Amino acid sequence: MQTAAEGSTSGKGARLKDIPGESGWPIIGHTMQVLKNPVGFGQYMRQKYGSVYRSNSFFRNTVNLLGPEANEFVLMDKGRNFSSEKGWAPYLGKLFPRGLMLMDFDEHKAHRHIMAAAFKSGPMKGYLERLNDDMPARIKAWGETGSFQFYPAIKQLSLDMATTVFLGLEPGDDSQKVNRALTDMVAASVGVVRIPIPGSLMAKGVKGRAFMVDFLRKLIPERRDSESTDIFTQLCQAKDDEGNTFTDQEIIDHMIFLWMAAHDTITSSVTTLVYELGRHTEWQEKLRVEIKSLGLNDDRLPYDKMNDLTLTEYAFKEALRMNPPVPAVARETVRDVEYAGHVIPKGTVIGISMVATHRDAEVWEKPQDFDPMRFSPEGGVRARHRFAWVPFGGGAHMCLGLHFAYMQAKVIMTHLLPHYEISLPEGYKTTFQIMPLIKPVDGLPLTLKATV
Repeated sequence: MQTAAEGSTSGKGARLKDIPGESGWPIIGHTMQVLKNPVGFGQYMRQKYGSVYRSNSFFRNTVNLLGPEANEFVLMDKGRNFSSEKGWAPYLGKLFPRGLMLMDFDEHKAHRHIMAAAFKSGPMKGYLERLNDDMPARIKAWGETGSFQFYPAIKQLSLDMATTVFLGLEPGDDSQKVNRALTDMVAASVGVVRIPIPGSLMAKGVKGRAFMVDFLRKLIPERRDSESTDIFTQLCQAKDDEGNTFTDQEIIDHMIFLWMAAHDTITSSVTTLVYELGRHTEWQEKLRVEIKSLGLNDDRLPYDKMNDLTLTEYAFKEALRMNPPVPAVARETVRDVEYAGHVIPKGTVIGISMVATHRDAEVWEKPQDFDPMRFSPEGGVRARHRFAWVPFGGGAHMCLGLHFAYMQAKVIMTHLLPHYEISLPEGYKTTFQIMPLIKPVDGLPLTLKATV
């Protein structure tokens, strides 16, 4: 018999009911428990049934596989057993169809290959210059405000940056409409009602997508021949080795997905980083000293200095560990699959949880503590399972924009920390909402104080 890691099938007629677990309430299953407290529900099920268990939410039976080994098995998918498209379609199909997450195997590989041209070093240097140009005024505005809620502020900043870096447009009335459209689309992804009934989250999300499609389609013709350095233009002109390009509709689909992923995930991850730096002022000072040691001109971070921000990168990685912006990943089996002694039937939704792995005390020592040195050589980073930390996924579907995320986070820190101290209310502690994307429930109130 093959090992579980090889993804063998038993040929014995797999039955979902043979996998330990439960289906919850009639029709709605565990949907309300998942929406209310996904982490608590997952912990309860794991304690009761183990690291492989069956549940039901959003009208679908799901087999949940937990732990680094499960992450590797599903994300690497050496046997091509799992469909990302079928796993995500019920949540994202009406909102983000034909994005990379909703493609599989050879088609996914071909599209990703073309899109990769937009994230090579040449275009990335152009994106960095745009970030350096636009960041100072926005950080200064925060400082002049003094006390404010950080989450909506960083969300607006990241949207403005996405408008500038992704579209090459100045923020304005259009960016406000885009913000509303994308917010409605993300909210609809976990709405209980899965059809666009008037007044429902799904109806608002579908309307938001229609706006985005129309907005982008009008811009494509001019961008096909433009010399602009924004990501949208890069996608309009991207080619693979054989000269293949994207159609207008493919550009629209990929752009909507990238835009959503870039601004929502950086909003979540930088919020966690700022929260933890506010709670751990010694780390705030370490990053400040590191950034100042670069001797930057007007705080502009050069491309060739990116890798010199070692401690800043450790701190960002630790923020991503504590609160991975995308809390879980969905797949669907395309054949019977065996894992850890269980045979999972074809057509079954598979869930792996970044949050569960990142907060597992059997994987991470004192996982509740903010400790960036976990990611240093002396902190054991090389000895840890390579799929213990998976905020960007892994395998063929690993986030294409992960280096852009690092770059944007580092640029924000280089423009913020040399000039301002992050101060939280005395005794303050927040709670983070998990779904659909992780964020503080109270917006994260803080004060920026000018450094001496």
